Amino acid sequence: MELDKTFFEKVFSNKRMEKYFSIHQDNEALAITHYRCNIELSKAFYPCISTLEIALRNAIVRELQTLFGREDWYTQLSKTPGLANLNHYITTANKQISGRRELATPSKIIAELTLGFWVSLFNSEYELILWQALRRAFPYMPKPQRQRKNVSAPLNRFRRFRNRVFHHEPICWDLRQVQQIHNEILQTIGWINKDLPTWIGSFDPVEDTLASIRDRLSKE
Repeated sequence: MELDKTFFEKVFSNKRMEKYFSIHQDNEALAITHYRCNIELSKAFYPCISTLEIALRNAIVRELQTLFGREDWYTQLSKTPGLANLNHYITTANKQISGRRELATPSKIIAELTLGFWVSLFNSEYELILWQALRRAFPYMPKPQRQRKNVSAPLNRFRRFRNRVFHHEPICWDLRQVQQIHNEILQTIGWINKDLPTWIGSFDPVEDTLASIRDRLSKE
């Protein structure tokens, strides 16, 4: 079977492919290349996305354990004025773990909590309760910039972008914006640990992938 428009619309659905073929109305090959580039770019982001997500979670956990003075810090959310509405994340995590017939240990609860939970801790409603502790999760963020809003904003952009990647949505339209997001992710990782961006740089393929995509889309 020829891998043409009909093939891609059948396999991946008309809805998913319509924007690619609409933008490249007179060039099916370019539309197909563009779709492939989107997959390649999503794949390239995995190292920096996973690094930021895990480093962020672990940094936050360390500060919450210190704040509440216990490993199972999450048990205190429902008892702390102003934080009770976060407890639904813990309840959901417990249900998912028990549904697998596993013991809900602190490490399992932490692993089960969503990125949405960790990012929500930087919402303005929790600033007076949590920010003084959580700001220590970013020891390499310049002190003049070390404000809750300057952490919350990039983390929310990262969360939205990460969800688009993991839900197989298009990210390959505005490559300048993608470049900016990549830079922002590396910067945020550096706020957590100054050595991590250099370590990631040895195997992070985003820059090379962006250059390759620009080259291929311009030549088609």
